[in-house]
Amino acid sequence: MQAAVGGMFALLPAATAAPRLRTPGDKGVLDPGKVDKYVTPLVVPPVMPQAGGGVADRIDHYVIGVRQFQQQVLPPGLPATTVWGYGSTLHPRSFHYPAFTVEARFGTPVRVRWKNELRDRNGLYLPHLLPVDPTLHWANPPGGVSARDKRPGFRSTPGPYTGPVPIVTHLHGGRNTEESDGYTEAWYLPDALDLPAGYAEVGSFYEEFKDKFADGFGDTWGRGEAVFQYANGERASTFWFHDHALGVTRLNVYAGLAGFYLLRGGPADLPDGVLPGPAPRPGDPPGRKYYEIPLVIQDRSFHADGSLFYPAGRAAFDGFKGPYIPGSDISPIWNPEFFGKTMVTNGSTWPVLRAEPRRYRFRLLNGCNSRYLILKIVTHPLAGRPAHAVLPFWQIGSEGGFLPTPVRRDQLLIAPAERADVIVDFASVPVGTDLYLINEGPDKAFQGGKAGTDFSPADPATTGQVMKLTVGALTTPDTTVPPSQLSLPSFEPLGKASRVRRLSLSEQNSASLPHVGPRQMLLGTLDRRGAAVPMRWDDPVTENPAVGTTEIWEIHNLTTDAHPIHIHEVQFQILDRQQAGRAARPPEPWESGFKDTAVAYPGVVTRLKATFDRAGRYVWHCHMLEHEDNEMMRPYTVG
Repeated sequence: MQAAVGGMFALLPAATAAPRLRTPGDKGVLDPGKVDKYVTPLVVPPVMPQAGGGVADRIDHYVIGVRQFQQQVLPPGLPATTVWGYGSTLHPRSFHYPAFTVEARFGTPVRVRWKNELRDRNGLYLPHLLPVDPTLHWANPPGGVSARDKRPGFRSTPGPYTGPVPIVTHLHGGRNTEESDGYTEAWYLPDALDLPAGYAEVGSFYEEFKDKFADGFGDTWGRGEAVFQYANGERASTFWFHDHALGVTRLNVYAGLAGFYLLRGGPADLPDGVLPGPAPRPGDPPGRKYYEIPLVIQDRSFHADGSLFYPAGRAAFDGFKGPYIPGSDISPIWNPEFFGKTMVTNGSTWPVLRAEPRRYRFRLLNGCNSRYLILKIVTHPLAGRPAHAVLPFWQIGSEGGFLPTPVRRDQLLIAPAERADVIVDFASVPVGTDLYLINEGPDKAFQGGKAGTDFSPADPATTGQVMKLTVGALTTPDTTVPPSQLSLPSFEPLGKASRVRRLSLSEQNSASLPHVGPRQMLLGTLDRRGAAVPMRWDDPVTENPAVGTTEIWEIHNLTTDAHPIHIHEVQFQILDRQQAGRAARPPEPWESGFKDTAVAYPGVVTRLKATFDRAGRYVWHCHMLEHEDNEMMRPYTVG
């Protein structure tokens, strides 16, 4: 059965508060080969409880906190894992990694009071679970370090930051006013009793956005919280929410801060009964069967005591052991990418779904920090690689809602932060059959190409496996429409663009140690000669569309890696991709709808078209979180 939760959250164990840990426990790294697979039922995230009180103003209200607790991420018999997660502060059992799903309705605003509750039972702040590199340009509550040149700020190489943790939540895919976007410099610390004297409690844009929200929506923000409102005027889509604090997004998301936000209804949705369902709803009884299931796939590593493992030093990436800042310009802890050794789906390592011989709707999200996924359904998890797919995916939607028409795919390439709304039909599969969702993406940075030809696929014994699908008996008839016969909502492409911007992606190596790998990743522009002009986060804004204009952004990738580029506030169209000396090629069929994240391949110009119809300050960035956290993010302004 599916491990979902009914009205009283009956089937998920209660989250247990983790102690205030200042010293590490057993730090031996857990061998992923010794973690049993396919013994834990897949958890289907239940619906996030509302706070009530929205009848008069016709707004769905939520109070969602961030807390630290223990969860059985590894199979039973292995230690529980201390994680962070979102949950309703009115329902303590709702705290979970990943978060319960926010169900939103077209045209009905959602207002969330996001609360930073990273403190212990005595009201004292909790330090980060993972090593925070204080030499990056980051939220930096203590202050005192120059953003432009970090070396003068340190007389010796610092250890990890151990103070209170900043957070701010971004609704990824949403189109909202700037004060509700989760701007990376609008972070805030918990309302703890022991915040160190002299620490900044909020980021540099927090107070401005707080005042603007009060003026526009008449609601106030308290200490350790922010209130955001989401208009929900977009096409019915698969969104997700996650932390976005400057310079620590990779760590906060890795610790567990992510969840689905599903927008339903409106003219760009389909009537009930056409697609597989139901999905979880408030008040569901325990054990209810679900045929629409969101799946967030992430890679994680663990210590032998069950705690999350994340590298505590640069040497884990390329073996470089110093000198670090201030003896060079290399940060001591930050890693250019990270790839975990186990695969986690909906908060459990290698789970199993007991499916029926009928159609299912899976809303897939790549929630990995750096890893690209290439997913297939096969009959044996250790089949030769590349493996033969035995069931196709019918993709019906991407980040911006439904595609113009369903697309049949034998495999899914999904970059970090991309979503794929797919139908899988198990009707032809004999009862008792075991199928496996596998991953053939590489165990390193993706550079394009085909598995087995251009790169080695993921380790078939560990990161090459995702979850098991065991087909059982049919319990209710399937009356949904076959995907090949689906008629999807009408799709209106964007109009003519008034401007083309030429933008660059580049790496910067050390100025003093040229043999060392990347020091940081950078976005920028191109000059008149076509040369990159790399820029950092705090350089002046160069992308400033006028309100209501449609623009083409040409992304020139001058690096050797493929980067998933995300632009806040807009849903764009991919126009084409072009490699030097070759003809432009159109987007892939599954990229023909609206998107908010696009793969920019190395040595390729990727052209995107977007309409910027709301004034404000937003960001665009690479969604490989290690890149984003070290300068591969830029602000842009509309109007």
